Formats: sequence, structure tokens, C-alpha cells
Amino acid sequence: MKEKATQICIAVLVGAIICTIGISAEDKPREKKVDSKYFVHDETEPLPPVVAPGKTDDQPPADAIVLFNGKDTLAWCDGKGQDTKWIINDTGEMECIKKSGYIQTRKEFGSCQLHVEWATPTDVKGSSQGRGNSGVFLMGTYEVQVLDSYDNITYADGQAAAIYGQKKPLVNVSRGPGQWQSYDIVFHRPIFKGKTNEVVRPAMITVFHNGVLVQDHWEIKGVTWHKKQSAYRYHADKMPIQLQDHGNPIRYRNIWVREIPEIITR
Repeated sequence: MKEKATQICIAVLVGAIICTIGISAEDKPREKKVDSKYFVHDETEPLPPVVAPGKTDDQPPADAIVLFNGKDTLAWCDGKGQDTKWIINDTGEMECIKKSGYIQTRKEFGSCQLHVEWATPTDVKGSSQGRGNSGVFLMGTYEVQVLDSYDNITYADGQAAAIYGQKKPLVNVSRGPGQWQSYDIVFHRPIFKGKTNEVVRPAMITVFHNGVLVQDHWEIKGVTWHKKQSAYRYHADKMPIQLQDHGNPIRYRNIWVREIPEIITR
């Protein structure tokens, strides 16, 4: 009799546990996600749009704006809005020629994902900053340095993949002279307080150099200057992307950009 009573008690206890679990799982109030009107696992939350990727990871996805694909330089102009003097060479690469000046995109961009492939001259000339020098300027203002940094000593915040004058790369993953290299950049533009130089949110940048993380969501300190501490200077929400003429015959290919929708919380 005692054994039977024990079995009944165990059965009642197990049933109570199962019932409690079922009720808690089914009736527990859902919590809202941080900074969202939707609940956790909310089936009414819209799904993200479908974007077809490139055939390979270096190729532009369906929603990218192609800035250079080897066919023409129509997406680019000089600083005065005139056709660029940079050339397309015999192998379909855009090449900086002597005294051709900076070039910039005709379209303006703010926050973006940018893919750029570049190569320094195979014939090595010069040293330090005089060897394979160019640069990628986000919003025409914030420079990711381009330089032949393979077995080439220079100051740390001026080598390839540096945020010029501000932040050295985490590692040096430069390929040798003449070899193709890539930058994959995620850039979030600064947000200013009205039309003043005061920033509500500084610019942030992440850079992959040849597939390796070299700038990790780093806070840009301001305008790119030479031998001068950086500070912010008010500018428009969108500005051209620039490539630098530094007197070296740098080549570029396969350049594309994706605009990042701006989410501003104040």
C-alpha cells in the first residue's frame, strides 16, 4: 500500500512539472527587442530583402553601384567635374598618370560598403612614402592609405591600410610590388550637430586588407591632414569618393559600392 501511494505521488509530481513547463513555455509574456517595436521571435517583423550575391565574394552583389569594371571611366571626374585624365590601360585597369590629379565619383555617398582592388608598380622606385603611394578617400575627406608596404619601411600611420595620420593597421598583410590587393571597407559617416563642427556621432570604419581585418570598427578622429592632429570639420551628408594622385602610376580595378541605410538615434 505504501509503495502504491509513493508511485501515485511521483506520478502527480511529474504531471505537475510537465503542466508547469507547458504553461510557462506557452503563456510566458514575450519581451520586446532593444530599440525595436517588435518582440523577440516576432513573426510579424518584416524579413530582410533578398539580394543576389556576386558569383564570387569580390564581385558586386545585385544592389551594388559599379564604379569601375574595366570598360570606361564614366563614373569618375576630376575635382572640377571634368572628364578624368586617368587612363584605361591595355589590360583594362584604371591607371593614374603623371600630373593627372585626384579623381572622384560623380555620384556622392555617405555611409557605405566599398570594394577596391589596386596594384602598385612592379618596377620598384623610391622608398617610404615615395613608393607606390595613393589613397582612398571616403567622402573626399577620410583617407585609407594606399602604399607599397611590402618590405618598405615608413611611419606606422602612413603605411598601406592605415587611416592616414591617425591609426596604423592591426597587421601588415601587403603583397609584393605589382600584385593585386584588395580593400573591403565598411564606413559609417559622421553626424554633426546642425551645421557646426561638433559631432553627435563620429565616423566609424572597418577595413579588410587582402581579406584580413586591419581596422576594427575604429572611430575616425577627423579630417585627414599631413603632420597635423585631426579634427572634424562640417561637411554635407553625402560627398564623392576620391582616389589620390600622389605622383605614382597606381592601377585600380573592380571598384563597387553599396550604400548603407542610415539609422540615426538621437
